[in-house]
Amino acid sequence: MAGHISGSEDEPISAINVVPLVDVILVVLIIFMVTAPIVLKPSIDINLPKASAGDESPTTPLNITIGRDGQILLNGKASTLEDITVFATDLVRNQPETAAILAADKDVTLERLTELIDVVKRAGVKKVAFSIEKK
Repeated sequence: MAGHISGSEDEPISAINVVPLVDVILVVLIIFMVTAPIVLKPSIDINLPKASAGDESPTTPLNITIGRDGQILLNGKASTLEDITVFATDLVRNQPETAAILAADKDVTLERLTELIDVVKRAGVKKVAFSIEKK
């Protein structure tokens, strides 16, 4: 019998069977591993332009994403150009060497991208970098 340790049949089981507990924990771990990339994915899907050359950008608190439909995200939250201006101005006041990283879908027009760069530059940000996918 699996629950029988020693002694007579009438004694109660005094040990905890941890095998089912380990099975449950492993299933929960697998569920977290599968769902984590889905949860961490940005709210809009963008196709970054491809380039063969590019360097790793330093981390920055000013990450701006523009989707194909023109939707703008500031650090993962839907925003307007005015929101970006206020946030960037406050950030530059506290950290003058802050850089902005722009991730724009490859179908975004140059006019829309130039408008966003202009907003960031007017807020006082001196360095602007673009996110790309390596070829």
